[in-house]
Amino acid sequence: MEIANRLPQLIESRQLRAQVNEMPLLNCQFLTGYREWRLARLVLSFITMGYVWQDGETQPKEILPRNLALPFVEVSRNLGLPPILVHSDLVLANWATRNPGGPLEIRNLDTIISFPGGESLRGFILVTVLVEKAAVPGIKALVQAVNAILQSSPDSLLQALQRLRVSIQDITGALGQMHDYVDPDIFYAVIRIFLSGWKDNPALPAGLVYEGVSKEPLSYSGGSAAQSTILHAFDEFLGVRHSKESADFLHRMRDYMPPSHRAFLEEICVAPSLRTHIMSSGNSQLLTAYNQCVESLAALRTYHLALVTKYLITAASRAKAQRTSHLPRPPQALEERGTGGTAVVSFLKSVRDKTLETLLHPSG
Repeated sequence: MEIANRLPQLIESRQLRAQVNEMPLLNCQFLTGYREWRLARLVLSFITMGYVWQDGETQPKEILPRNLALPFVEVSRNLGLPPILVHSDLVLANWATRNPGGPLEIRNLDTIISFPGGESLRGFILVTVLVEKAAVPGIKALVQAVNAILQSSPDSLLQALQRLRVSIQDITGALGQMHDYVDPDIFYAVIRIFLSGWKDNPALPAGLVYEGVSKEPLSYSGGSAAQSTILHAFDEFLGVRHSKESADFLHRMRDYMPPSHRAFLEEICVAPSLRTHIMSSGNSQLLTAYNQCVESLAALRTYHLALVTKYLITAASRAKAQRTSHLPRPPQALEERGTGGTAVVSFLKSVRDKTLETLLHPSG
C-alpha cells in the first residue's frame, strides 16, 4: 500500500523498480474476505504495470521479480483473473466517494490508486466508472426482458426494451464527459503505456517472465474497453453477430472479466432469443422498440469511434509532428493499436457496422 500510494511519484522519479526490489515477499494467507483480495489485486496490478513500463516502452522490464510475481499470481488465481491489470481493476475496483452520502458524480468521486497523468488519468478512470454506472439500468432491463419472454409478457418486455434504450443513450452521454476531463495529448503520451500488455505488443514480443511462477514468458493483453461486460451483454441479448476476427478478440477478452461477469454472459447466451421472439410475435411495437435499442447501440459505437480517433489517431499525428515536445515521447509500438492490441479503428468500425446489420425489417 505504501508503494501504491506513491506510485505516480515513484514512476516519474524512476525509483519504483528499486522500491519493489526491496519489498518483502508478502503472504496472501492474511487477506480476509473478498474486498481485501480485490484491494490486494488492485495494488499489485498497478505496481506491476508501473514496474514493467517505468522507463517507457523502449526499456520494458522483461522479468517481474518473485516478490511481486508470486503474490500477484496467487491473488489473481483466487479471483479467477489473469495476472495483468484489467478493466475491473482500473475502473470497477478503483473508485471511492469523497462524501459517502453524496451523489455518484465526478466531483464526489476519487480514484484509489493512480498512474502518472494527473487530472487526466483521474478523469479517464472516473468517466469510465460513470459509463458503468449508466449501464446499470440497462443490465437490469436485460434481466427483466429475459423474464418477460419466459413469462410471455409483451408489456413487460416493451418496458424493458425502452429502459434498455434509455440506458444505452445515457452511456453515450456519460462517455461524452471524456472531452471535459481528459487531455488527448496526456492520454496518448503519458497514460496509455501503463494500460499496455505483453501480448500482440512489439515492445515486449515474447511476453513477461513471472519469476518463481514460470520459466517461460507469459503473454497477456493490455486493458481494453472490450473487457467491460456491458456491451458483450447487450450484443448477446440483441443478437448482434460480429465478424470472425472481431468475435475472436471479444471472446478472448471474456477471460479478462471476473468469473461472475463471464457467468452472466453465459446465462444470456442460453436464454431464449429476443430476435426470434420478436420476429415470431408479429408485435410491431416490440419490433420498433428492439430496433431503437440496436440503433442506440450503433450510435454509441459511432461515438466511441470518434473518441478513439481524437485520443489515439489525432493525438498520434500531433505527437509525431512534435507539437507536444513538453511530454515524453509517446509509445511507437502501439501507434495505431488499442491498448488491448487491436487495430482499433477497423475493429470499431466493424463492430458498429455489424450492429446496424442486426436491425429487423417489418415483414410485409
